[in-house]
Amino acid sequence: MSSNKLYVGNLSYQTSEAELRELFSAHGQVVSINLLTGKGFGFVEMDSPSSAQAAKEALNGTELGGRTIAVDEARPPKKREGGGGRGGFGGGGGRRGDFQKRRPRW
Repeated sequence: MSSNKLYVGNLSYQTSEAELRELFSAHGQVVSINLLTGKGFGFVEMDSPSSAQAAKEALNGTELGGRTIAVDEARPPKKREGGGGRGGFGGGGGRRGDFQKRRPRW
């Protein structure tokens, strides 16, 4: 494993940073935890790639908070390409030139 950052998925929404720190510290020093509350996943950074590998092997598929967690090497975020845009024509709508057909109301 070349990275010391781990992805931890399928977490209970009630899982706390303290629980993760306790669980992962048995396999090496935990440098940081980024828990995405309400998303069910987070990231744990270990002090070395070897301790991250040990934690992954020991904890992947184990139970935490009544759920079987997934532990894997964190992948860097995908670079987002520009673009998207709204594209094409599409515009305005309505009736063009309708203002000329209306008669004044007075």
